[in-house]
Amino acid sequence: MKKLLLSILILFPFALYSQKVDLTLQHAISIANDSSLQAFRVKNMYQSYYWQYRSFKAERLPSLSLQLTPASYNRYIRQRYDSQENIDVYRAQQMYSASGMLNITQNFDLTGGTFYLETGVEYMRNFGDYTGNQFSSVPVRIGYRQNLIGFNSFKWDKKIEPLRFEKAKKELIYNMEMVAENTVELFFALALAQEELRLAENNLASCDTLFITGERRFRIQSISEADLLTLKLDRVNAQNTLDNARISLKRARSGLATFLGLSQDADISVVLPAVPLAREIQADIAVEQARANNPTLLQHRQSILEAQRTLSRTKMESRFNANFNASVGFNQVAPTFSEAYRHPLRQDLVSFSVSIPLVDWGVRKGRVNMAQNDLNVTEISARQEELTIEEDVIMTVSDYNIQQHLVTSAMEAMDLADIAYERTKQRFMIGKADINSLTLSQSRQQNANTNYIRALQNYWRSYYRLRKLTLYDFDFNKMIDIE
Repeated sequence: MKKLLLSILILFPFALYSQKVDLTLQHAISIANDSSLQAFRVKNMYQSYYWQYRSFKAERLPSLSLQLTPASYNRYIRQRYDSQENIDVYRAQQMYSASGMLNITQNFDLTGGTFYLETGVEYMRNFGDYTGNQFSSVPVRIGYRQNLIGFNSFKWDKKIEPLRFEKAKKELIYNMEMVAENTVELFFALALAQEELRLAENNLASCDTLFITGERRFRIQSISEADLLTLKLDRVNAQNTLDNARISLKRARSGLATFLGLSQDADISVVLPAVPLAREIQADIAVEQARANNPTLLQHRQSILEAQRTLSRTKMESRFNANFNASVGFNQVAPTFSEAYRHPLRQDLVSFSVSIPLVDWGVRKGRVNMAQNDLNVTEISARQEELTIEEDVIMTVSDYNIQQHLVTSAMEAMDLADIAYERTKQRFMIGKADINSLTLSQSRQQNANTNYIRALQNYWRSYYRLRKLTLYDFDFNKMIDIE
């Protein structure tokens, strides 16, 4: 809700006046998480997993079903035995029937069996040589069916489905952190374009001033014609650079606006974040959080469980199978509906069946070996991926810790370059510095300014990449969770 209100407050000026709005990095990330198409897509992907998990939970509860056959008419010719003539004859028959059955089932995860409770009634009317009505009722029947030594899918689903849903939640957070990471790239692309435009405007103004000064000094023969032509060339190049900078700014602004879901007419101006406070992140803590939260590692755990489930099912299917079904209830048949529920008779059922494979020429053994090999490959791949992610986390932590010092150094270099350029410019104005010194000082100033923005970009890129890999908020020392 807070993000939605923030987006409305930021977007309201665009809708009314398309006025210029200063956008901080955190505001840009908030808008991206709330309104970008990428965020919309990943949220809807999560919803599908959410409802899949809800379905799994619902399957653990008792289910109630009603089976109805409101009307069934059958007209046919059947072979019958005529006892008087001692021969078989064909006779035409007609039959109308209807039935209904109410069934409650409850799966039992521990054994993989199913309890069931049933009640129902059937009606049949015959036409032809024999005409009459019959009602068959089952007032109540309770039973249990079980695959005695077969595969228990309920037990494996209870292990896999919660992990699958947990992975889906982590994937949502991971993808939202990826949205933030992409926002950082587009934000600083616009920041660099803004800075390059500012430097290009200042450079053009400076080149105009220097060219006018150069003309005066050329008239008094204080500089050569070659130096004057160099100043004129610098002014022409400065104008071209300014034109290119305006194009780059428009492209960068359009890219950020499109990603955030804003109007193309929005005049976005980004505000650079302050120099971050010095803070060291411990690599062992980051690796520990990555092992617990990274969705890729959770996916591998899920894959291992699924491979183990396949191996277990294959082994069970390669052996003999035994099924058990037992029920107790009541049943009655009568010509009327009310009589079908009077004095019901006891109805018992106990069945035990066995299926034993005898000769299959090694098919079952081959399937078991393939399932075992698939499990081994999955475990090895998971271990390799885990080592790769751990290495990535360690390198990102190292890069993040270094980037903090580089930002401070880049800011110091920018300040020094600004001072050096202003002093060299003043010395050139009074004839105490040549054109080469001025050009070199100006180039250093421009590089120092852009390097500072790139240092900030690298810092925040490393920070959000580390958040994405670990799903951990290092500012508040807690796991990132979905709202």
